[in-house]
Amino acid sequence: MKRINPHQPFAFYLSAFTFFSAFRLSPKTKSMSKIQILTIGRHPDILQTVVRLVNNNPDWECTGVTTDEDALEAFVAKPCRLVLLCNGITPDSEEKLCAAFRAHNPDIIIVQHYGGGSGLLSAEIRQALGT
Repeated sequence: MKRINPHQPFAFYLSAFTFFSAFRLSPKTKSMSKIQILTIGRHPDILQTVVRLVNNNPDWECTGVTTDEDALEAFVAKPCRLVLLCNGITPDSEEKLCAAFRAHNPDIIIVQHYGGGSGLLSAEIRQALGT
């Protein structure tokens, strides 16, 4: 092991900085380490609020869409771990979306959220993810 010269106090910090810099995450890597969540809701104002609340958690990254077509496009374009279904989705639409999501990713987690505040939303997501 290399000895540090006490007359060069910054040598240690420089070598430590160089070592840990090799493990630094780039902004792109950080976003990939977040849990991707797709949120589908028919009411743009409510959807915007839900997306903001989900994104308040530093471990989650949420994409919000209002139509089935956008949902399917977003699901294929950006792999997600969880789909959050909000108010306004008809049972027929829900059934078709869930079938398409599961056909593309059998392990996808699908959660229905119908309101109840940010605490309930976070709890529903954490429970579904098992965290």
